Amino acid sequence: MNIKDRINELIDYINKASYEYYILDNPTITDQEYDDYYNELLSLEEKYPEFKREDSPTNRVGGDVLDKFEKVTHEHPMLSFDDIFNNEEIILFDERVRKTVSNPYYTLEPKMDGLSGSLIYENGILVRGATRGDGVTGEDITNNVKTIKSIPLKLTENINIEVRGEIYMSKIAFEKANIERRKNNESEFANPRNAAAGSVRQLDSKITAKRNLDFMAYFIPNPEDYGLKTQSESLEYLKKLGFVTNYKLNKRAKNINEIINYIEDLSEKRKNLPYNIDGVVLKVDNLEDEKKLGFTSRVPRWGIAYKFPAEEVLTTLKEIKFTVGRTGKITPNAIFSPVHVDGSLVSKATLHNSDYCIDKDVRIGDTISIRKAGDVIPEVVEVKLERRKKNSIPFKMINNCPICNSKLVKKDANYFCLNDNCAAKYIESLIHFVSRDAMYIEGFGDRIIEDFYNMNYLKNIDDFYTLYKYKDELKTLEGFGEKSIENLLKSIENSKKNSLERLLFGLGIRHVGKKTAKILSMYYKTMDNLINADFEELKSITDIGSIIAQSIVDYFKNDKNINLINRLKELDVNMRYTGLDIDSSNNKINGKTFVITGTLSVPREKIKEKLESLGANVTGSVTKKTDYVIIGEKAGSKLDKAKQLNIKIINEDEYNSMIQN
Repeated sequence: MNIKDRINELIDYINKASYEYYILDNPTITDQEYDDYYNELLSLEEKYPEFKREDSPTNRVGGDVLDKFEKVTHEHPMLSFDDIFNNEEIILFDERVRKTVSNPYYTLEPKMDGLSGSLIYENGILVRGATRGDGVTGEDITNNVKTIKSIPLKLTENINIEVRGEIYMSKIAFEKANIERRKNNESEFANPRNAAAGSVRQLDSKITAKRNLDFMAYFIPNPEDYGLKTQSESLEYLKKLGFVTNYKLNKRAKNINEIINYIEDLSEKRKNLPYNIDGVVLKVDNLEDEKKLGFTSRVPRWGIAYKFPAEEVLTTLKEIKFTVGRTGKITPNAIFSPVHVDGSLVSKATLHNSDYCIDKDVRIGDTISIRKAGDVIPEVVEVKLERRKKNSIPFKMINNCPICNSKLVKKDANYFCLNDNCAAKYIESLIHFVSRDAMYIEGFGDRIIEDFYNMNYLKNIDDFYTLYKYKDELKTLEGFGEKSIENLLKSIENSKKNSLERLLFGLGIRHVGKKTAKILSMYYKTMDNLINADFEELKSITDIGSIIAQSIVDYFKNDKNINLINRLKELDVNMRYTGLDIDSSNNKINGKTFVITGTLSVPREKIKEKLESLGANVTGSVTKKTDYVIIGEKAGSKLDKAKQLNIKIINEDEYNSMIQN
């Protein structure tokens, strides 16, 4: 047998074994045999890449690193279903259907807890994968979906078809991913759904490959083109084509009793399934009936999504704390004894607004039930009035802002603080300080900083560097386990080493943006040198005009700002420029605009740093203003764009020669 035939034989054999494992649930070879065949195929393909096929299982390891995801338009809009939450709403849905359709049958399918994906096949070969996006436009995630082993790279029939389903992470894969993240001192994933969403949107497909995602097919948007007459037939056809479907749990029902019995039965099985589900999807089975029912402007009339009730636990309301949002909105929050809700330790939940508290007659000292709305956000469901104590304290809305004491104004159901000088301004400064282009302290979202401010953990910028004092208290908050706190504090500590331009930008000096901060840092080298600079000297620097110069002088005249900088010095925050100085002597590079694309022998960030040190501007997209495009292997669309615009294209060797000269 020649090499090409052996490669084809191995590909067909491994793909057949995968089909039997994933689709038929009937493994025919051992894991060891699979690994042996796979390694042999990998070795042969490395030696003879000209014989590698598009449907080779070795394509699942990932490869290209993208700069960004390209947008794609769905030929058929990916609409979602309306949600319902109880038996009464199921009955109403059935009654609406029966006004148009006589004696309907329904398909009942577990509602997978992941994210919707669309797969496009041409002549049976996978050519594109996309996210749902806004339903009309999604993102091209082809490289990433090819790494998912339960997605066939080649169908059993050579047809053109679009298939939709759920991309998800199994419970075992979720646990393994978090074990790996703990080993690497990374923050753990909150839940499998978030983990799947983050994994499938990695620009580096090799990272996606390591996350062991899965795909459950459930829909063909144009089933009539394949002679299909029911949703049940569509599901059978998907299985025949080589897709994993939920055929063991999918059912048909002809009346309300069968639907409710199915939901109750699946609810019991839910925790023992290898993946998370959060409800049941009901669809009218007959496709002609679907056409009769049609769509509203946003959802199908022939289907609905029943959501399981969230898990509820009881606790005692200890305090109602009012917080101020960035818009000035005042929100009452329930502070209670920490409880575990659906796997998370929770000690705080929103009470929405004063009307909500009054309607539910919420009182301090009450026994309240807590659940995660949509299995994610903690909320107070109800007060257990039968357990109310005589000394419970009735809810009372505050009249003044808890931060600045300004008089509150009610608009509709909410109260607002209208003071422009309220602490929300300071919260914004804290958010800016930790942002990616400033000190880049990972782990701080806007809401976390707002909460920490209102809890008095963070009031000023320097408070980030004393946050370790509250380590034990932070562990009791929702979403803050010991590991996540350690990662947060480590990120804060690491930020002390940042180069001066990050700190300078993070301080929020008026008119000093990211680029200006870099220019000032490179020119003055230290914070003290900049503090001592006068207006005329600043104004004389290229790209620093009189407005920016005056703003800098005014900032450092303020004793409060100087005290902050001195405090940061005491906390060992770096005050020196540690980046690369610009050498403008290379006329081929200085002032030119470069784009880097494809896989090169060194990381792109290193090349970018080198080019910038020689005075170049490095951007992420090819335009008419681009001077050079540096290409590596698998350069892709940027190379095509450069050719269209007749822009100079150079390879890595030519780039090396350019910088050496």
